[in-house]
Amino acid sequence: MTPDALRAFCLSFNAAVEDFPFNPETSVFKVCGRLFALTALDAVPLTVNLKCDPEDAVRLRAEHPAIAPGWHMNKRHWNTVTLDGSLPDRLIRELVEDSYDLVVAGLPRRERLRLDRA
Repeated sequence: MTPDALRAFCLSFNAAVEDFPFNPETSVFKVCGRLFALTALDAVPLTVNLKCDPEDAVRLRAEHPAIAPGWHMNKRHWNTVTLDGSLPDRLIRELVEDSYDLVVAGLPRRERLRLDRA
C-alpha cells in the first residue's frame, strides 16, 4: 500500500480527519477527536500505528514479522505495521478498519449515534 493509498483509505471512514498535532511530518487520523492511525507518510519504510484487540495483537505479531508492538504507544492495544510489501493490501485495510471500529466503539453513545446519522 502506498502512502497516498493509506491516506485516502484512512480518510474514507465516516467523520475521519487528518491532523498534525506533533509535527508537519506525522499524520494523525482521528474520528471524533480520537486517534485511530498514526503515520509519517514520507517515512521509508512506511509504518502505521493502529489500535488492535489485545488478543488479536499478539496473534498478528506472531504470524507476521511486519507487525510489532506499537512504537511509543500502549503495546497491549497498539501495533506498528510496516508496509514493506510483505503484507497483502487486504490485510492492511482490515487492520485499519478494525482500528477505526475499535475507536468508534469506545466513543460515548451520543457520539456514536451522531456518526450513524452522518
